[in-house]
Amino acid sequence: MTIPVIIDLSADRSDLIEGAAGLLYESFRDLTPAWPDMSSARNEVQASLESGKISRVMLDTEEQVIGWVGAMPHYDGHVWELHPLMVAEVHRSNGYGRTLVQDIEAIVSTHGAMTLWVGADDEIDATSLAGVDLYDDIPGAIRDIKNLKHHPYEFYMRMGFRVVGVMPDANGRGKPDIFLAKRVE
Repeated sequence: MTIPVIIDLSADRSDLIEGAAGLLYESFRDLTPAWPDMSSARNEVQASLESGKISRVMLDTEEQVIGWVGAMPHYDGHVWELHPLMVAEVHRSNGYGRTLVQDIEAIVSTHGAMTLWVGADDEIDATSLAGVDLYDDIPGAIRDIKNLKHHPYEFYMRMGFRVVGVMPDANGRGKPDIFLAKRVE
């Protein structure tokens, strides 16, 4: 198996922008209404190219986009948000997600990052945090979190992230956003 290459996504590569938009749309169309069409997905890709942000794509041997990762700085660059992260469904479970996270970690560390964080929405009742009133016991709900339908928070946990909080009802009643973070070494 040939190891894919990861390169910077740039405004002059419309083919790769279109590939990243297609990957975004296909990856999330059944999970969230955030990108209901290719136009909204293209807008998200364009936003990832703004000054100060990092946007990288993973390409197969035919230069097709099979993964996309990005990051943006917060807190004067001490904390970076991992957004987005995705791998084409047919290429999952090959270590490509891990490779993309490691790539972005290495880059943000050169920018002075101390922490990398990610938000992992639960809009489809994939964890025990969905569909309940988290305000009753937020720390307890986080402590007792269970993965019910292959939610990606466990992927991030395997990558060294820890659940550092939750925003109840972020995406509607009973649809939280799960915040995970890790120290950048």
